[in-house]
Amino acid sequence: MNELIVRIAARGDGVTASGRHVPFGVPGDAVLDDGALAYGPHHQEPPCRHFPECGGCQLQHADDEAYCGYLVSRVEGALAQHGLETEIRLPHLSPPRSRRRATLKVGKTGSSTVVGFNAEMSHRIVDMRECHILRPELFELVAPLRALLGDMLQPKRIAEVQLTLIAAGVDVLLKGIPAGRLTEIERLTSFGMDYGLARLSIDRGLGPDTIYEPQPAAVVLSGTPVAFPHGSFLQATEDGERALVEAVSEGVAGAASIADLFAGLGTFALAMKAKYAAEASRDAAAALNRAAPGVNVEHRDLYRRPLDSKELKRFDAVVLDPPRAGAAEQVAALAQSRVGRIAYVSCNPATFSRDAKELVDAGYKLKWVQPVGQFRWSTHVELAACFNR
Repeated sequence: MNELIVRIAARGDGVTASGRHVPFGVPGDAVLDDGALAYGPHHQEPPCRHFPECGGCQLQHADDEAYCGYLVSRVEGALAQHGLETEIRLPHLSPPRSRRRATLKVGKTGSSTVVGFNAEMSHRIVDMRECHILRPELFELVAPLRALLGDMLQPKRIAEVQLTLIAAGVDVLLKGIPAGRLTEIERLTSFGMDYGLARLSIDRGLGPDTIYEPQPAAVVLSGTPVAFPHGSFLQATEDGERALVEAVSEGVAGAASIADLFAGLGTFALAMKAKYAAEASRDAAAALNRAAPGVNVEHRDLYRRPLDSKELKRFDAVVLDPPRAGAAEQVAALAQSRVGRIAYVSCNPATFSRDAKELVDAGYKLKWVQPVGQFRWSTHVELAACFNR
Protein backbone atom coordinates (compact mmCIF):
# COMPACT_ATOMS: atom_id res chain seq x y z
CA MET A 1 0.00 0.00 0.00
CA ASN A 2 1.36 3.45 -0.94
CA GLU A 3 2.39 5.77 1.88
CA LEU A 4 2.34 9.55 1.75
CA ILE A 5 5.16 11.73 3.00
CA VAL A 6 3.67 13.92 5.74
CA ARG A 7 6.65 15.95 6.96
CA ILE A 8 10.36 16.59 6.55
CA ALA A 9 12.65 15.39 9.34
CA ALA A 10 15.33 17.55 10.95
CA ARG A 11 18.08 16.34 8.61
CA GLY A 12 15.99 16.65 5.47
CA ASP A 13 14.50 13.17 4.88
CA GLY A 14 10.83 12.83 4.14
CA VAL A 15 8.82 10.98 6.80
CA THR A 16 5.63 8.97 6.34
CA ALA A 17 2.81 8.69 8.88
CA SER A 18 4.26 5.33 9.98
CA GLY A 19 7.62 6.97 10.70
CA ARG A 20 9.47 5.66 7.66
CA HIS A 21 12.29 7.95 6.50
CA VAL A 22 12.60 8.47 2.75
CA PRO A 23 15.50 10.44 1.22
CA PHE A 24 14.37 13.49 -0.78
CA GLY A 25 10.72 13.09 0.09
CA VAL A 26 8.52 16.13 0.70
CA PRO A 27 4.94 16.31 1.97
CA GLY A 28 2.58 15.13 -0.73
CA ASP A 29 5.03 12.68 -2.30
CA ALA A 30 3.96 9.03 -2.29
CA VAL A 31 6.16 6.03 -1.53
CA LEU A 32 5.03 3.29 -3.90
CA ASP A 33 4.91 -0.41 -3.11
CA ASP A 34 8.23 -0.98 -4.88
CA GLY A 35 9.91 1.77 -2.83
CA ALA A 36 9.98 4.33 -5.63
CA LEU A 37 8.97 7.91 -4.89
CA ALA A 38 6.09 9.48 -6.82
CA TYR A 39 6.45 13.24 -6.70
CA GLY A 40 3.62 15.33 -5.34
CA PRO A 41 2.73 19.01 -5.88
CA HIS A 42 5.42 20.34 -3.51
CA HIS A 43 8.34 18.46 -5.04
CA GLN A 44 10.26 20.79 -7.35
CA GLU A 45 13.16 20.37 -9.76
CA PRO A 46 16.35 21.39 -7.91
CA PRO A 47 17.76 24.49 -9.63
CA CYS A 48 21.45 23.67 -9.13
CA ARG A 49 23.50 21.03 -10.97
CA HIS A 50 25.46 20.31 -7.76
CA PHE A 51 22.41 19.23 -5.74
CA PRO A 52 22.34 16.90 -3.83
CA GLU A 53 26.09 16.26 -3.96
CA CYS A 54 27.05 19.65 -2.52
CA GLY A 55 26.60 20.06 1.21
CA GLY A 56 25.53 23.71 0.89
CA CYS A 57 21.87 22.76 0.36
CA GLN A 58 19.76 19.84 1.56
CA LEU A 59 16.26 20.84 0.48
CA GLN A 60 16.36 22.25 -3.06
CA HIS A 61 13.77 19.66 -4.03
CA ALA A 62 11.17 21.23 -1.69
CA ASP A 63 9.08 24.16 -2.93
CA ASP A 64 8.63 27.26 -0.76
CA GLU A 65 5.42 26.00 0.85
CA ALA A 66 7.05 22.72 1.85
CA TYR A 67 10.20 24.49 3.05
CA CYS A 68 8.18 26.91 5.18
CA GLY A 69 6.35 23.93 6.65
CA TYR A 70 9.68 22.35 7.46
CA LEU A 71 10.87 25.46 9.32
CA VAL A 72 7.64 25.62 11.33
CA SER A 73 7.77 21.92 12.18
CA ARG A 74 11.36 22.21 13.41
CA VAL A 75 10.32 24.91 15.86
CA GLU A 76 7.11 23.12 16.87
CA GLY A 77 8.98 19.88 17.48
CA ALA A 78 11.70 21.51 19.57
CA LEU A 79 9.12 23.32 21.73
CA ALA A 80 7.00 20.19 22.12
CA GLN A 81 9.96 18.34 23.61
CA HIS A 82 9.68 20.77 26.53
CA GLY A 83 5.89 20.81 26.67
CA LEU A 84 5.61 24.26 25.10
CA GLU A 85 3.19 25.65 22.52
CA THR A 86 2.76 29.13 21.06
CA GLU A 87 1.92 31.02 17.89
CA ILE A 88 4.47 30.20 15.20
CA ARG A 89 4.31 32.77 12.45
CA LEU A 90 4.72 32.30 8.72
CA PRO A 91 8.47 32.00 8.14
CA HIS A 92 10.42 34.68 6.36
CA LEU A 93 12.42 33.15 3.48
CA SER A 94 15.49 34.85 2.06
CA PRO A 95 15.42 34.71 -1.76
CA PRO A 96 17.89 32.75 -3.87
CA ARG A 97 21.33 34.30 -4.39
CA SER A 98 21.05 36.48 -1.29
CA ARG A 99 23.60 35.00 1.14
CA ARG A 100 26.33 37.54 1.79
CA ARG A 101 28.80 35.39 3.70
CA ALA A 102 30.21 31.91 3.13
CA THR A 103 33.21 29.76 3.97
CA LEU A 104 34.52 27.74 1.03
CA LYS A 105 37.19 25.05 0.93
CA VAL A 106 40.12 25.01 -1.52
CA GLY A 107 42.13 21.93 -2.46
CA LYS A 108 43.79 19.93 -5.22
CA THR A 109 42.34 17.06 -7.23
CA GLY A 110 45.17 15.76 -9.35
CA SER A 111 46.50 18.81 -11.16
CA SER A 112 43.24 20.73 -10.80
CA THR A 113 42.31 23.24 -8.11
CA VAL A 114 38.82 22.91 -6.64
CA VAL A 115 36.88 25.56 -4.72
CA GLY A 116 33.49 25.04 -3.10
CA PHE A 117 31.52 23.59 -0.22
CA ASN A 118 32.22 20.10 1.09
CA ALA A 119 30.08 17.30 -0.23
CA GLU A 120 27.24 16.27 2.07
CA MET A 121 28.63 14.28 5.05
CA SER A 122 32.12 14.32 3.53
CA HIS A 123 35.42 16.22 3.45
CA ARG A 124 35.49 16.03 -0.34
CA ILE A 125 35.19 19.43 -2.01
CA VAL A 126 32.53 19.91 -4.68
CA ASP A 127 34.07 22.22 -7.26
CA MET A 128 31.59 25.10 -7.50
CA ARG A 129 30.55 25.93 -11.05
CA GLU A 130 27.22 27.50 -10.18
CA CYS A 131 25.51 28.54 -6.95
CA HIS A 132 21.93 29.55 -6.27
CA ILE A 133 22.42 30.74 -2.69
CA LEU A 134 25.45 33.07 -2.78
CA ARG A 135 25.21 36.72 -3.67
CA PRO A 136 26.56 37.24 -7.21
CA GLU A 137 29.36 39.40 -5.79
CA LEU A 138 30.65 36.34 -3.90
CA PHE A 139 30.12 33.74 -6.61
CA GLU A 140 31.90 35.89 -9.21
CA LEU A 141 35.11 35.52 -7.17
CA VAL A 142 35.10 31.69 -7.18
CA ALA A 143 36.71 31.20 -10.60
CA PRO A 144 39.35 33.93 -10.09
CA LEU A 145 40.23 32.47 -6.69
CA ARG A 146 40.56 29.02 -8.23
CA ALA A 147 43.11 30.44 -10.70
CA LEU A 148 44.91 32.52 -8.07
CA LEU A 149 45.35 29.96 -5.30
CA GLY A 150 46.28 26.78 -7.19
CA ASP A 151 50.06 27.11 -6.91
CA MET A 152 49.91 28.63 -3.41
CA LEU A 153 48.34 25.58 -1.80
CA GLN A 154 50.40 23.33 0.43
CA PRO A 155 50.62 19.71 -0.81
CA LYS A 156 47.77 17.52 0.45
CA ARG A 157 46.37 20.35 2.57
CA ILE A 158 42.94 21.96 2.45
CA ALA A 159 42.72 25.73 2.63
CA GLU A 160 39.75 27.91 3.47
CA VAL A 161 38.31 31.09 1.99
CA GLN A 162 35.92 33.23 4.03
CA LEU A 163 33.89 35.62 1.88
CA THR A 164 31.76 38.40 3.38
CA LEU A 165 30.02 41.18 1.50
CA ILE A 166 30.45 44.40 3.48
CA ALA A 167 29.88 48.08 2.72
CA ALA A 168 32.78 48.64 0.29
CA GLY A 169 32.77 45.23 -1.39
CA VAL A 170 33.85 41.68 -0.58
CA ASP A 171 36.07 40.96 2.42
CA VAL A 172 38.27 37.90 1.69
CA LEU A 173 40.09 36.02 4.45
CA LEU A 174 42.38 33.14 3.43
CA LYS A 175 43.37 30.38 5.86
CA GLY A 176 45.86 27.58 5.32
CA ILE A 177 47.74 29.35 2.53
CA PRO A 178 51.26 30.43 3.58
CA ALA A 179 51.82 32.97 0.76
CA GLY A 180 54.98 34.30 2.38
CA ARG A 181 57.03 35.07 -0.72
CA LEU A 182 57.16 38.60 -2.07
CA THR A 183 55.82 37.49 -5.45
CA GLU A 184 52.82 35.86 -3.77
CA ILE A 185 52.08 38.97 -1.71
CA GLU A 186 52.28 41.07 -4.87
CA ARG A 187 49.87 38.73 -6.66
CA LEU A 188 47.42 38.88 -3.78
CA THR A 189 47.62 42.68 -3.66
CA SER A 190 47.00 42.88 -7.40
CA PHE A 191 44.08 40.49 -7.04
CA GLY A 192 42.51 42.75 -4.41
CA MET A 193 42.91 45.77 -6.67
CA ASP A 194 41.74 44.04 -9.85
CA TYR A 195 38.55 42.70 -8.28
CA GLY A 196 37.74 45.74 -6.16
CA LEU A 197 37.90 43.90 -2.84
CA ALA A 198 37.09 45.70 0.38
CA ARG A 199 39.90 43.78 2.08
CA LEU A 200 42.11 40.73 1.52
CA SER A 201 43.81 39.07 4.48
CA ILE A 202 45.69 35.87 5.30
CA ASP A 203 45.62 33.90 8.55
CA ARG A 204 48.75 31.75 8.67
CA GLY A 205 47.80 30.37 12.07
CA LEU A 206 48.63 33.34 14.29
CA GLY A 207 45.73 35.58 13.37
CA PRO A 208 44.81 37.54 10.24
CA ASP A 209 47.32 39.78 8.47
CA THR A 210 45.84 42.36 6.12
CA ILE A 211 47.38 42.32 2.65
CA TYR A 212 45.08 44.77 0.90
CA GLU A 213 42.61 47.27 2.38
CA PRO A 214 42.12 50.51 0.45
CA GLN A 215 39.89 51.93 3.20
CA PRO A 216 38.93 50.69 6.65
CA ALA A 217 36.59 47.70 6.34
CA ALA A 218 33.11 48.47 7.68
CA VAL A 219 29.48 47.43 7.62
CA VAL A 220 26.42 49.64 7.95
CA LEU A 221 23.94 48.60 10.65
CA SER A 222 20.71 50.58 10.99
CA GLY A 223 22.38 53.45 9.15
CA THR A 224 25.48 53.47 11.36
CA PRO A 225 28.91 52.58 9.94
CA VAL A 226 30.66 50.03 12.15
CA ALA A 227 34.23 48.78 11.71
CA PHE A 228 34.31 45.14 10.62
CA PRO A 229 37.04 43.17 12.45
CA HIS A 230 38.37 40.07 10.69
CA GLY A 231 36.00 37.13 10.94
CA SER A 232 33.20 39.08 12.61
CA PHE A 233 29.64 37.79 12.64
CA LEU A 234 27.12 39.25 10.22
CA GLN A 235 23.59 37.99 9.62
CA ALA A 236 23.66 35.76 6.53
CA THR A 237 21.35 37.91 4.38
CA GLU A 238 20.34 41.56 4.40
CA ASP A 239 16.63 40.77 4.21
CA GLY A 240 17.00 38.17 6.98
CA GLU A 241 18.65 40.80 9.14
CA ARG A 242 15.76 43.18 8.49
CA ALA A 243 13.23 40.47 9.37
CA LEU A 244 14.99 39.73 12.66
CA VAL A 245 15.30 43.44 13.51
CA GLU A 246 11.58 43.92 12.85
CA ALA A 247 10.70 40.97 15.07
CA VAL A 248 12.99 42.14 17.88
CA SER A 249 11.58 45.68 17.60
CA GLU A 250 8.10 44.27 18.10
CA GLY A 251 9.31 42.12 20.97
CA VAL A 252 10.71 45.05 22.98
CA ALA A 253 8.18 47.69 21.86
CA GLY A 254 7.41 50.23 24.55
CA ALA A 255 10.53 49.57 26.61
CA ALA A 256 12.40 52.69 27.73
CA SER A 257 15.65 50.96 28.70
CA ILE A 258 16.96 48.03 26.63
CA ALA A 259 19.99 45.76 27.09
CA ASP A 260 21.45 43.86 24.14
CA LEU A 261 23.25 40.71 25.32
CA PHE A 262 25.58 38.80 22.97
CA ALA A 263 25.52 42.04 20.99
CA GLY A 264 28.16 41.32 18.34
CA LEU A 265 28.74 44.42 16.21
CA GLY A 266 25.42 45.90 17.32
CA THR A 267 22.81 44.65 14.84
CA PHE A 268 20.11 44.98 17.49
CA ALA A 269 21.72 47.45 19.88
CA LEU A 270 21.86 50.09 17.16
CA ALA A 271 18.38 49.35 15.80
CA MET A 272 16.79 49.36 19.27
CA LYS A 273 18.86 52.30 20.59
CA ALA A 274 19.88 50.10 23.49
CA LYS A 275 21.31 51.65 26.64
CA TYR A 276 23.68 48.76 27.29
CA ALA A 277 25.37 46.07 25.19
CA ALA A 278 27.53 43.13 26.28
CA GLU A 279 29.77 41.17 23.89
CA ALA A 280 32.47 38.55 24.51
CA SER A 281 34.57 39.39 21.44
CA ARG A 282 36.98 42.16 22.36
CA ASP A 283 37.28 43.37 18.76
CA ALA A 284 33.52 43.43 18.17
CA ALA A 285 32.88 45.23 21.45
CA ALA A 286 35.51 47.83 20.61
CA ALA A 287 34.02 48.36 17.14
CA LEU A 288 30.52 48.85 18.56
CA ASN A 289 31.86 51.17 21.27
CA ARG A 290 33.50 53.41 18.67
CA ALA A 291 30.42 53.41 16.45
CA ALA A 292 27.83 54.06 19.18
CA PRO A 293 29.13 56.37 21.91
CA GLY A 294 25.62 56.60 23.33
CA VAL A 295 25.58 52.88 24.17
CA ASN A 296 27.30 51.59 27.28
CA VAL A 297 29.29 48.73 25.68
CA GLU A 298 30.95 46.16 27.93
CA HIS A 299 33.42 43.49 26.86
CA ARG A 300 31.93 40.62 28.86
CA ASP A 301 31.66 36.85 28.59
CA LEU A 302 28.05 36.16 29.53
CA TYR A 303 28.69 32.42 29.89
CA ARG A 304 31.21 33.03 32.64
CA ARG A 305 29.67 36.21 34.04
CA PRO A 306 26.00 36.69 33.15
CA LEU A 307 24.21 39.82 34.26
CA ASP A 308 22.64 39.09 37.64
CA SER A 309 19.19 40.11 38.80
CA LYS A 310 20.54 43.26 40.45
CA GLU A 311 22.19 44.42 37.21
CA LEU A 312 19.09 43.52 35.22
CA LYS A 313 16.93 45.86 37.33
CA ARG A 314 18.11 48.73 35.13
CA PHE A 315 16.31 47.39 32.06
CA ASP A 316 12.70 47.11 30.92
CA ALA A 317 13.62 44.76 28.09
CA VAL A 318 16.48 42.47 27.10
CA VAL A 319 17.55 41.27 23.67
CA LEU A 320 19.35 37.91 23.55
CA ASP A 321 21.21 36.68 20.45
CA PRO A 322 23.50 33.89 21.68
CA PRO A 323 25.54 31.36 19.70
CA ARG A 324 24.18 27.87 18.98
CA ALA A 325 24.85 26.78 22.56
CA GLY A 326 22.06 29.08 23.75
CA ALA A 327 22.15 31.26 26.85
CA ALA A 328 21.49 28.94 29.79
CA GLU A 329 23.51 30.90 32.33
CA GLN A 330 22.03 34.26 31.36
CA VAL A 331 18.52 32.85 31.09
CA ALA A 332 18.81 31.47 34.64
CA ALA A 333 19.49 35.01 35.85
CA LEU A 334 16.68 36.47 33.72
CA ALA A 335 14.29 33.93 35.18
CA GLN A 336 14.94 35.46 38.61
CA SER A 337 14.66 39.04 37.36
CA ARG A 338 11.83 41.54 36.90
CA VAL A 339 12.62 42.31 33.26
CA GLY A 340 9.26 42.73 31.55
CA ARG A 341 10.09 41.81 27.94
CA ILE A 342 12.64 39.55 26.31
CA ALA A 343 13.34 39.26 22.59
CA TYR A 344 15.32 36.09 21.94
CA VAL A 345 17.08 35.49 18.61
CA SER A 346 18.33 31.94 18.06
CA CYS A 347 20.07 29.84 15.42
CA ASN A 348 19.27 26.57 17.23
CA PRO A 349 15.64 25.60 18.00
CA ALA A 350 16.81 22.95 20.48
CA THR A 351 18.76 25.24 22.80
CA PHE A 352 16.18 28.00 22.34
CA SER A 353 13.41 25.65 23.51
CA ARG A 354 15.49 24.57 26.51
CA ASP A 355 15.94 28.22 27.51
CA ALA A 356 12.30 29.03 26.74
CA LYS A 357 11.19 26.30 29.15
CA GLU A 358 13.16 27.90 31.99
CA LEU A 359 11.68 31.32 31.28
CA VAL A 360 8.13 29.97 31.05
CA ASP A 361 8.57 28.03 34.29
CA ALA A 362 9.66 31.30 35.93
CA GLY A 363 6.47 33.07 34.87
CA TYR A 364 7.20 34.43 31.43
CA LYS A 365 4.77 33.89 28.56
CA LEU A 366 6.13 32.85 25.19
CA LYS A 367 3.94 35.04 22.96
CA TRP A 368 5.14 34.08 19.48
CA VAL A 369 8.00 32.73 17.41
CA GLN A 370 9.05 34.10 14.02
CA PRO A 371 11.10 31.57 11.99
CA VAL A 372 13.58 33.05 9.52
CA GLY A 373 15.04 31.03 6.66
CA GLN A 374 18.25 32.91 5.91
CA PHE A 375 20.04 29.70 4.91
CA ARG A 376 17.68 28.88 2.09
CA TRP A 377 17.27 25.20 1.18
CA SER A 378 19.37 24.13 4.18
CA THR A 379 18.33 22.46 7.42
CA HIS A 380 19.59 25.46 9.40
CA VAL A 381 16.72 27.25 11.20
CA GLU A 382 16.82 30.70 12.76
CA LEU A 383 14.11 32.44 14.74
CA ALA A 384 13.12 35.40 16.86
CA ALA A 385 10.75 35.07 19.79
CA CYS A 386 8.95 37.32 22.27
CA PHE A 387 8.54 36.69 26.00
CA ASN A 388 6.79 38.93 28.53
CA ARG A 389 5.58 38.82 32.08
